[in-house]
Amino acid sequence: MRTPYRNVILGNTTLRNTLLVAATAAATTAVLATTSLFAQTPPQAPAQGTVVAPAPQMVTGLPDFTHLVDSVGPAVVNIEANIGGGADPRANPQMDEDEEMPEFFRRFFGPGLPMPQQPPGGGRERGVSMGTGFIISGDGYVLTNHHVVDGADDVTVRLSDRREFKAKVVGSDEQSDVALLKIAATGLPMLRIGDSRSLRPGQWVVAIGSPFGLDHSVTAGIVSAVGRNNPYANQQYVPFIQTDVAINRGNSGGPLLDTRGQVVGINSQIFSNSGGYMGVS
Repeated sequence: MRTPYRNVILGNTTLRNTLLVAATAAATTAVLATTSLFAQTPPQAPAQGTVVAPAPQMVTGLPDFTHLVDSVGPAVVNIEANIGGGADPRANPQMDEDEEMPEFFRRFFGPGLPMPQQPPGGGRERGVSMGTGFIISGDGYVLTNHHVVDGADDVTVRLSDRREFKAKVVGSDEQSDVALLKIAATGLPMLRIGDSRSLRPGQWVVAIGSPFGLDHSVTAGIVSAVGRNNPYANQQYVPFIQTDVAINRGNSGGPLLDTRGQVVGINSQIFSNSGGYMGVS
């Protein structure tokens, strides 16, 4: 999950450094194994003369995310991008040159980004790219991953109420893996951008996305680390958030939310031997 390494100010909220969320199955396995050990091992009577350590305190009152999901879920969208080997730039409608670029987008990507911008399409194999996005303004601006719409001939956004819209790719940044789309709709639900700087390891976070095309799937976990660097990326440093939230193909571009329902990152990459967290039940 990534966001640009810049300040983003929307209203009274600030998102500094759009961060990458990497889901690691190994971390989740370790957590489950430890939990099972505490849950299944019966207490042993201490031998006489030994010092008794305090019994481990089990966590009670695990969070209930139902109200959060009910509140923010309608602003999460499914994205389908048709990819061609040599995209015709006329096939993907873009923002008119005389159309004003939103001020929040200038702040998001910073000055100097050429607009409008067509994602490069050369060399990609024809097919369909599936992903997730989320609405950030009531008049139809949507954030997703660059790699979801990169080289797309056309992009379709499907809302939670099943309405579908063709989307314009307003701008796209490969380094931060963030793209901004625009659909012709108004009065839409939208997500608030939070402050990722306040995240701490151990905090609960929630992801909503479309793994394997199963839209509006909800998973939750904790922040494993912040300020990570991708050791496999031959590019300028872009920090990311590491979590143990279950993320699979199709979650790309979806929001990572704190317990207040504010966006603190964009789900972007998975580090695993299999290429996914793998499996839903």
